[in-house]
Amino acid sequence: MALDKQWIVKEPGNPALVRNLASELGVDQALANLLVQRNVSNFSQAKSFFRPQLEDLHDPFLMKDMDKAVKRLRKAIQESEKILVYGDYDVDGTTAVALVYSCLRKETPMVSYYIPDRYTEGYGISYVGIDQAVNEGCTLIIALDCGIKAIEKVAYAKQKGIDFIICDHHLPAGELPQAVAVLNPKRNDCHYPFNELSGCGVGFKFMQGYCIRQNIPLTELYPFLDLLVVSIAADLVSITGENRILAHYGLKQLNEAPRKGLLSIIKLAGLEKHQITMDDIVFKIGPRINAAGRMESGKMAVDLLISRTDDAALQIGHTINDHNDDRKNIDRKITQEALAMVKNMPGLDQKKSIVLYNPKWHKGVVGIVASRLVENFYRPTIVLTKSNGSITGSARSIAGFDLYEAIESCSDLLENFGGHMYAAGLTMGEHHLEEFDRRFEALASESITEDMLKPQVSIDTYLDFRQITPKFFRLLKQFQPFGPGNESPVFVTEDVYDNGNGRLVGSDSGHLKLELIQEDEPYRAISGIAFNQSQHFDHLHNGNPVDICYSVAENYYRGIANLQLRIKDIKTRDVIV
Repeated sequence: MALDKQWIVKEPGNPALVRNLASELGVDQALANLLVQRNVSNFSQAKSFFRPQLEDLHDPFLMKDMDKAVKRLRKAIQESEKILVYGDYDVDGTTAVALVYSCLRKETPMVSYYIPDRYTEGYGISYVGIDQAVNEGCTLIIALDCGIKAIEKVAYAKQKGIDFIICDHHLPAGELPQAVAVLNPKRNDCHYPFNELSGCGVGFKFMQGYCIRQNIPLTELYPFLDLLVVSIAADLVSITGENRILAHYGLKQLNEAPRKGLLSIIKLAGLEKHQITMDDIVFKIGPRINAAGRMESGKMAVDLLISRTDDAALQIGHTINDHNDDRKNIDRKITQEALAMVKNMPGLDQKKSIVLYNPKWHKGVVGIVASRLVENFYRPTIVLTKSNGSITGSARSIAGFDLYEAIESCSDLLENFGGHMYAAGLTMGEHHLEEFDRRFEALASESITEDMLKPQVSIDTYLDFRQITPKFFRLLKQFQPFGPGNESPVFVTEDVYDNGNGRLVGSDSGHLKLELIQEDEPYRAISGIAFNQSQHFDHLHNGNPVDICYSVAENYYRGIANLQLRIKDIKTRDVIV
């Protein structure tokens, strides 16, 4: 289903600032404009943007409760208390557990880790996990990427003689758990300068605080940044501020000296021969780590990430890779079923949301399926299945619709929920499903306009092909790492043609491989790939012009990198007679 997309071209930067910056840096005005749009307007700011420094990381003790957290951890280590490192089963949670556990293992042998089972325990702190900590004789639990709403469970642990330190980045409710310390930059009373850390990022700041108090050189902490960048990319947090510094050095670590577990995944994903980017983590590394928790147990992901030998890392890596293949097969099957259900849904054209339920669907892939449905139908989508006697599932949103707020307003129907504006999870009794569907659709209908149902492509600026020089691309690459808040720049070039060598590619001939020219430069063709846009082939093949919006990237073929336009959308122009 090809959706008509809105092209939203950003306001250009202040012309005087753009001219001055272009002159000061000796760069093309299009590049200077990109910088000004990213609030970079002078040489000093450009230097910080292009050359991030670890010395510019914030003081961890600016975070509320950091002093309490470090003090309690030091006491636990000094008195040989048993510590349980507890984290969520997704990429952010498992990398956080691997990072904190690996740091603490250097300080004390009295540390273990725990990942809840997605199917029997669900998201977050569980009574099962606390009981295991009691049985192991633990007196301190460090919760990572979860716990901010675990009021009853933290109270239960306290009754059992266990203290909690919570390291979370999800939005808190009105009341906080009665933990020894709650590290979360999104707390209303926390004045930490950057509030977009991942869960693993909060764990990293905790370890940074501990190292400072113990006079441990921070150079001993920085090799763990390969874990942190995987969490930053996979959890889609903002690549601005402190995260830009952490991601920059994390990618450097991941490319130059990754830990054994990540190296095994890099090899299995076929990434060992080129420079790994944030996209590689999002689409190839992250899904494999996630597959452990989706298909079997998130503990396996931690086992991989803390592996000390090549053999152990490779063995676990192969198992996780097999799980990822299984996940893809299940995902494909359920997506086909879900697409058929939506297409047969009565009154689909009038609906502003999609809520699907099938008790037989695999809980581990419903979030992925929800994302696929948003891509196809561009409506807030909730995909639900049955687990442990309740209906549970995942939700994904569209630009401008606050999914979390809508689900929260139905909280009286829910057993549990959590998430943020664009993604959430929820659980309810089966008897509430019909009423939830009705109310969620009513909320969506109230706030979603017809324009909002058209996916948007955000475009940075207009560009002519003559501006895409080797120097231009060399500087453009230095805008990385890309992600939310610093997306890969998107350009528009108008009135371009295929030079006659364009063809359909892919197993179902669904993609376009093009060689594009502009009329004023007919002898210089630039290669482009347009996924799932085969409907434009005849128009282009007949020599007709189009406007394209695209990002500029490198395509690796047989170890050789070539410049390629990744075409996001095509708008046809009038046919030449």
